[in-house]
Amino acid sequence: MSSAPFSHRLRLSQLNPRQPNRIDLVPDEPARQRIAAELGLTAPPEVRLVATITAAPNDAWLLEGRVTARVQQPCVVTLAPVRSKIDEPVRRLYSPHVTQPESDEVEMPDDEVEPLGPAIDAGEVLVEALALALPPYPRAEGAELPANATDPADGDDNSRRPFQGLADLLQRKDN
Repeated sequence: MSSAPFSHRLRLSQLNPRQPNRIDLVPDEPARQRIAAELGLTAPPEVRLVATITAAPNDAWLLEGRVTARVQQPCVVTLAPVRSKIDEPVRRLYSPHVTQPESDEVEMPDDEVEPLGPAIDAGEVLVEALALALPPYPRAEGAELPANATDPADGDDNSRRPFQGLADLLQRKDN
């Protein structure tokens, strides 16, 4: 059993290599609750994956489609619920000529190319695409940071200067 919050495995032996294999995947309520817990959502998402899996050259399979969702996340300032709509394209190429990295330090391969096993897990694709599409800093309307705080979305590095007073300290030490 997989530790993923949602799994929908499609065996390659059951896919038709001569025509597109349609997928219309909507997780049930328990799966949506597991997805919400895994992704830090405040309510189960309304999520759907509509895609096709087709045979590709070199014994590969191509999954192409869209993930659509309505999610609710906590505001980064007030923790109030923030609702967002997601509509993201999804593309994964599963190739038998790609292997899983075995060492700790590896060069990152193309993020659309996956190793091909005996099955393609469309549920895992749905959860991964949703996780990547979530707003990183959801903010409720009208929510503002306190005057002495910096907003991580602004990219302001004034609060991250650990050696700002080092020159003053060195001058005092020399005197």
